[in-house]
Amino acid sequence: MRDFLDKAVSLGLGFAVASKEQAEKFVDELIKKGELNKAESQQFVDELVKKGQEAQSALEVKVREYLHKAVHEMNLTTKEDYVRLKNRVAELELRVAQLEGSPAAQDSLPPGES
Repeated sequence: MRDFLDKAVSLGLGFAVASKEQAEKFVDELIKKGELNKAESQQFVDELVKKGQEAQSALEVKVREYLHKAVHEMNLTTKEDYVRLKNRVAELELRVAQLEGSPAAQDSLPPGES
């Protein structure tokens, strides 16, 4: 799953670089055709790149939502759930050991509690 996300991010960055290059080529063609002057060209490129980045961000949000929904529907445990449950099990094991009077549990008790 992590590999998939890494590839998706790399692909997005690749699109961003390619889109800037494509925007610059497109603007150069407009300048050659006389439909855009040099003074307006950089602003136009910046606007095209900004819109591309906004579209990319919206796509990333949709992908994250989709993945979150898919993980939830597949009933997979998240890392946060795993860590929380692991800590809870450790706490319960300690309490059981304390109740059973285990010497190891007595050593882990705070001073004054036996």
